[in-house]
Amino acid sequence: METLKKKPLLSGLLILFLTAMIFANIGGSMYGSLMPLYLKDLDASITQIGLFFTLSQIVPLLLQILGGWVSDTLGRLRAIAIGSVFGVIGFIPLILADTWQWLLLAVAIGAVARSLVGPSFDAFIAEHSSEENRGKVFGISQAIFMIVSVIGPPLGGWMAGAYGFKLMLLAAGIFYFIAMIMRLSMAREAAKNATTKTEKLSFSSLKVNLVSMATLIFSGGLITWMLVTDGLRDISFQFSENLFPVYMQEIGGLSLQQIGWVMSFFGMAMMLTTIPGGWLSDKAGERVGIALGMILMSSALFVLVNIPAGSQWMYYLGWGLAGMGAGVSAPAYQSLISKAVPQKNRGMAFGLFSTSLGVISLPAPWIGAQMWDRVGPTFPFTVTAIVLLISVIPIWIKFKLPKDGEKVEEQSASEEVVPAVVG
Repeated sequence: METLKKKPLLSGLLILFLTAMIFANIGGSMYGSLMPLYLKDLDASITQIGLFFTLSQIVPLLLQILGGWVSDTLGRLRAIAIGSVFGVIGFIPLILADTWQWLLLAVAIGAVARSLVGPSFDAFIAEHSSEENRGKVFGISQAIFMIVSVIGPPLGGWMAGAYGFKLMLLAAGIFYFIAMIMRLSMAREAAKNATTKTEKLSFSSLKVNLVSMATLIFSGGLITWMLVTDGLRDISFQFSENLFPVYMQEIGGLSLQQIGWVMSFFGMAMMLTTIPGGWLSDKAGERVGIALGMILMSSALFVLVNIPAGSQWMYYLGWGLAGMGAGVSAPAYQSLISKAVPQKNRGMAFGLFSTSLGVISLPAPWIGAQMWDRVGPTFPFTVTAIVLLISVIPIWIKFKLPKDGEKVEEQSASEEVVPAVVG
């Protein structure tokens, strides 16, 4: 009796896709966690660092949904290729900047890249996985992808400490350039082998997609609650996220190299927990992994702001807990979004959720800097920890797929327009 050969969870195309993502994001992670210290190196004060990250959110706020729409319309690989070109261009002002204000231009150009690549990344993975294994595929993909968080921060910290920020950024740009070449090649092959026509970018197409997303957002159902909860968590994260490297240097006494290794430990912890997190999502439901992740990340922040002097090893413990929280929750969150929206709107949905920026959270980094100056360095982190813990309540009560949630994909498959993605 013949036995059917099981399909591998990751296709060859998906592996190549992740390889290009690794090259691009090694470059990004080399400087991402050190950006506040680069600003400080360019003579920015704590308040100016907060102002910088507030201003840097304006372009992503305008582009995140549009980037998802471009992905839904032109196809995932084509959108990523276009975004990668902007990503390479963004490294030019990043490297040449001689004042912190010039970095705003680099961030604005980089935001165009992220708005196109980010939503396409999650949507592409969702479309190359089955319903019953989606959490596992997201978990495995995230585990592979997290190589960047293990390699990038210590490499960036070492290069910045030994050779300065400029040379480190040049090396990061070379990694991203290699990824751009790979992505352009993949998009060219996808265009050759496409069996369906892509839509043209038009105002009428954008209007249809926006109306469809607005219906989901204001329906009062799962997507509504996910956006409300995600928005509150995002505001709290923005209070403290960009100040932590400065906190570790000024309060914890860590060097650039040590900060790099601590962030690498976060990546390692996340890498080790994303696959179990995906399995947990498929077996127990997405809300279990998301709620557990929020509890772990909240605990991590309470640990990190209560480290006694001379106990630098506890930064590894705190960031390890944070990595576990992110690892457990990420595949569950991605899986839940992919199941809650039709396929034709996935890019736009992931664009909305990937950065979760909004008008309300726009001033949050500046407010967090004010908290640091006026109340104390630990205050913005404590606020974030409390909000994360409280968010577990609506997550547990409201983050449930409707009983007919499985039919979302079946309905979307029958739509006339299908994005051209190589299978």
